[in-house]
Amino acid sequence: QVQLVESGGGLVQAGGSLRLSCAGSGRTFSDYDMGWFRQPPGKVREFVAAITWRGDRTAYADALKGRFTISKDNAKNTVYLQIDSLKPEDTAVYYCASDRFPRRGIITATEYAYWGQGTQVTVSS
Repeated sequence: QVQLVESGGGLVQAGGSLRLSCAGSGRTFSDYDMGWFRQPPGKVREFVAAITWRGDRTAYADALKGRFTISKDNAKNTVYLQIDSLKPEDTAVYYCASDRFPRRGIITATEYAYWGQGTQVTVSS
């Protein structure tokens, strides 16, 4: 039902910034809790950030707090991930995902069921 497409990745120098976008389609996109994940080369996919469908609560991986900011614009059917002070270890494919059920308003027990294709972020030293 929910279709997601990530964009905004690319090659950047350490210390720079990127804003990733996840554009959603489907009639109920704005009703879903959303999350960002990333998968570094040769490593398992890991949680980055989450936001409730209303955008009133957020959660972040502890190691990433302060540099990553998740936001959601339901009017534009888009969720964003702002990354500041990029480090080489941020190099990964970044994915957005939505909850399996609409309007749950959670950030800790999300059952991510819909995924985008990912966007590559590469940070040079």
